Amino acid sequence: MLTTWRDFRRDVSLSAVVAGFVAVLVGYTSSVVIIFQAAQALGASSAQLTSWLWALGIGMGISSAGLSLWYRQPVLTAWSTPGAALLVTAGAGVTMAEGIGAFLVCALLILLAGVTRAFERVMDRIPQPIAAALLAGVLTRFALDAFAALRSDFVLVGGMLAVYLLGRRLWPRYAVPVLLLAGLVLAAVQGQLRLEALQWHAAEPLWTTPEFSLRALVGVALPLFVVTMASQNLPGVAAQRAAGYNTPVSPVITATGVLNLLLAPFGGYAYNLAAITAAICMGREAHEDPARRWTAAVMAGLFYLVMGLAGGAVVGLIAAFPKAMVLALAGLALLGSIGGGLASALESSKWRESALITFLVTLSGVSLAGIGSAFWGVVAGALAAAVQHWRRR
Repeated sequence: MLTTWRDFRRDVSLSAVVAGFVAVLVGYTSSVVIIFQAAQALGASSAQLTSWLWALGIGMGISSAGLSLWYRQPVLTAWSTPGAALLVTAGAGVTMAEGIGAFLVCALLILLAGVTRAFERVMDRIPQPIAAALLAGVLTRFALDAFAALRSDFVLVGGMLAVYLLGRRLWPRYAVPVLLLAGLVLAAVQGQLRLEALQWHAAEPLWTTPEFSLRALVGVALPLFVVTMASQNLPGVAAQRAAGYNTPVSPVITATGVLNLLLAPFGGYAYNLAAITAAICMGREAHEDPARRWTAAVMAGLFYLVMGLAGGAVVGLIAAFPKAMVLALAGLALLGSIGGGLASALESSKWRESALITFLVTLSGVSLAGIGSAFWGVVAGALAAAVQHWRRR
């Protein structure tokens, strides 16, 4: 452990610290409201909602920092955003105790998928260009939102864009730290920073004894497992491989399943590999040297731990930053990953059309049977590849 800590101190940099912070900021601002709605759908009290934020922050923090330190590669986890959206509707009529029981069943299924290597076998059969196109499709939506924000706040977003372009030219390694600083300064000058909303107080975990019922098993546990694996873990692995990292899939999935089992009674409903926020930690903005980008994921894990411990302040912290600033920060920070994903996806003429179909279906945002476009993008690309390259034995 001492050697690991020395390696971390040697490899960590300002750009990695900022990349980790940006990843956490984007992760929370993009979907924390859905977490509130999911908890309320199960009838959560104010104390239980705070416990959910504690459990999710602690789980993501331990897994992100621990796995990244262990493998010396950027491994970033997240809560299942599609899973939370599912709970908003599927949680109607289900008690909190039944919901916790469903979370435990979902955790067991994730653990089983990791231990048996079933999920890894599926990922090994997806061609690399299709995986890269999947990642590009998932991330491009954030870049589009960033440039669309020019319409609502041209001065703030336009100023951040100008600073980013200048930073890429003059200080490429520190472009994102400078971008974050510029966003804060511009927002402060315009009076858009609402720091008075911050109220720091520690979160407290609250145990809920699980109950198991058939309706929660069929209506919550199984759909939550399918959505988490298809819409979250699948693009998460694709993000790692597109960035050139070969982190073992099954042990990581197993670790998220174990953490899910331990923290489910406190509100940790589902953990998975991140894709969008992970791309921030795996891109050139985190560090020019890919071998040192793992420190960005460790820093993100530490920030997640802080957010979990201060769960009661999350709402105020998220509200302090203007939405346009967060959109611009996320979209511009992901440009490098989007470009790399598209370049890898379209490089081979053999897979170009299949990869392009994957990219477009993923970008479309289509959702069928409660499963997001990332899964259907892979399905569409795989079908296109099968039709084009199938040969009789």
